[in-house]
Amino acid sequence: MTGPSEEQVHLNEYSGQADYMAVVAQAAEDRQATVEGALRKAFGAFIHVEQVEVIAFCDMSVVELASALVANPVVLKPVLAACNCAARALERDVGIKNLNTYASRLSTENAMAIAGYLKPFLPGHLSIPGLAHLDRVNYIDKEVRLRKGRWEQMVKASLNKQSPLTFRKRKFTCDGEQFEIDAAAPPAGQIQYGIDVKRIEARRDIHKRTDEIVNKASKLRKACPEVQFGAIIYYPFVSDHVNVRSRLQSPDIDAVAFAGESADSVDAAVGLMLAKLGARK
Repeated sequence: MTGPSEEQVHLNEYSGQADYMAVVAQAAEDRQATVEGALRKAFGAFIHVEQVEVIAFCDMSVVELASALVANPVVLKPVLAACNCAARALERDVGIKNLNTYASRLSTENAMAIAGYLKPFLPGHLSIPGLAHLDRVNYIDKEVRLRKGRWEQMVKASLNKQSPLTFRKRKFTCDGEQFEIDAAAPPAGQIQYGIDVKRIEARRDIHKRTDEIVNKASKLRKACPEVQFGAIIYYPFVSDHVNVRSRLQSPDIDAVAFAGESADSVDAAVGLMLAKLGARK
């Protein structure tokens, strides 16, 4: 007896957006009805009936939707949000790679593929204020994540400013597995200094994140026995810093420093770290 074909394995074992939506559709509809009823009960005294503009997606063809996306690409992101879709889903299910959902231009070919893909997921009607608010929520989330990412870049810039060494993101191999260290020096050859740069935003994440740091330090020390390892950590609960240091007690970790959002705080933490590792100017 022959096994299943590759196509059957794909269909049976790997789900696309349509599969996920089908699984949760009824539960989502039930919750929507429950939430709508609860909102009316909770805020009944403050509900006003207003006339709003509503987009009738149910009356729109795939070609018309595609034309709208090409002519006004800024609407792509809120339309995707209304379908609970993102660029990853488009790459996986449609094959459109590296799509910037905030791009100022969209090709007709991509717009047609996207429109055909999204049409079954779109609600029949959606108000313009509601759709615009979906876009606002996604935009704020994107900008906040970008700013958090810039914090890591600030740490790396401070390392290179305060040390005679050059720190870069590097990969290393241990026990046949590949790992990545956020900032390592020198940029090539045997790693002599490795710095893990970690943002921990919630108390419930502390066990997982500190275990990740300890594991990274252990793997790097095994791969590079002479390495000096440190961790620069953003953790907004200052009273818990002692507990975090305790969890990071390891023969493989040589220094731990805490940094806040500001450049001054980052510079101070990086300076202390480098001094302890013997790598400061």
